[in-house]
Amino acid sequence: MSSKNLKILTPREKEILNLLVEGYSNEKIASILVISVHTVKAHIESIYRKFSVHNKVQAAIYAVVYGFVDINRF
Repeated sequence: MSSKNLKILTPREKEILNLLVEGYSNEKIASILVISVHTVKAHIESIYRKFSVHNKVQAAIYAVVYGFVDINRF
């Protein structure tokens, strides 16, 4: 995993991205992180903008391909 890549995401975005890649819903992510669903959606939209993608599947694929998440932990 490249530390250069990770620098473009905030720590909270990194947390949310990992949970998104694991397949959790926005509601479950909110519950796990004890934040509102609205806040989760805002972070996901920020991730989409930074990755230039339009949905969770594209974001997850981008995250795996470019080393934002470690797929060996699954």
